[in-house]
Formats: sequence, structure tokens, C-alpha cells
Amino acid sequence: MLRLYITRHGETEWNIQGRMQGWKNSNLTTKGTSNAKALGESLKSVEFNKVYCSPLDRTRHTAELILSGRDIPVVYDENLREIHLGELEGLNQEEIKEIYPEFGSHFWENPHLYEAKSGEDFYHVKERVLKVLDRIISENTEGNILIVTHGVVLKTFHAYFKNLPMERLWDPPFIYDTSLTIVEIENGKSEVVIEGDISHLK
Repeated sequence: MLRLYITRHGETEWNIQGRMQGWKNSNLTTKGTSNAKALGESLKSVEFNKVYCSPLDRTRHTAELILSGRDIPVVYDENLREIHLGELEGLNQEEIKEIYPEFGSHFWENPHLYEAKSGEDFYHVKERVLKVLDRIISENTEGNILIVTHGVVLKTFHAYFKNLPMERLWDPPFIYDTSLTIVEIENGKSEVVIEGDISHLK
């Protein structure tokens, strides 16, 4: 059996400022660092064969904190990056409204209607998420794999494994920083056994 442990990066400075990050980066906050360490502590007994990680700084840093010096191969894959938001990256919601008045109602409420003025839409993200999933499954037939990625990518994984249409991309649970989802894959069948868990933060 192949078991995927999928998590989001720790909280960043732009997260608490309400700024859209996309492919740009901001540093982990003290809370984000602490949460990543807590997740690492809760997973210390899990023997990971390999780690697949987004190459963006906030995910790299999160992975380092989770692993805490453990000697596990880390593969950086561009397809695990957050959704590319183009000219909207670094802006808060009020600033975005001036450029894209329908952003909130499309991006957050009707993701199937979101049309990127620059960057990607959710369908492009799904296409590359399925590519990296195929890679992970082809390179690993069994064992435990850690995936460190971003909110939209994680929700795309959820929707795919639960066979949800794009309209329901944002279905609960909310993906908190360092929340953990576990998916088991065997004989071509997958099952989400834990979704958006934050018990390591309590």
C-alpha cells in the first residue's frame, strides 16, 4: 500500500496580512514555524521513503522543519507550486477588487467560473496536480510519502480523490496551515482516511 501524507506550508506573513501569494513568497511567521515543528513531532515515528515538495521558499522551510534533520530524500516538483495569480500576487482583497471586481465571487465562491487575467485558473492547476500525482504513484509502489504543498493544490487533491466537480473545490474542511491529509492507494483504488487534520496543534 502507498500512503500519502499531504500537508500545507506553515502560516506566512502574507497569510496574516490577507495578501495573495501564488508563486511569490513571504516568510513563515513564528506561529507557522511552531506549527511545522509540531507536525514534525507528531510524524516522527512515521518512516517516510521520500518527500515531494513545492520549490517555493515557504514550503521548503516547512519541509525542513517537519523533517528536523532526518535523512530523507526530498524531490522538488514545480507542479506542487501554488496557483499562479499573475498580477494579483502580493495584493490584498481590496487592492484586487480594483483590478478584478468579480475576483471574490469567482475565485472563492464559483471556482469553475474563475478566469485568470494572468496566471492560471483552477483547471490548469488540476492538470499539473494530476501530473505530479502520476509521477509519485509511478515512482513509489508502496510505503509512506510526505507531500508539502499549498492550499489550492491540497484542495485539488481532495476534490480529485473525492471525485468532486470543480464547483465544489472549496468544500469543507478548511485547510489550515500544516493541516494533514492522509490518502491510501492500493490496487488502483484510493481512500482519504484523514482530511485537514490539525490535532497536532492542540
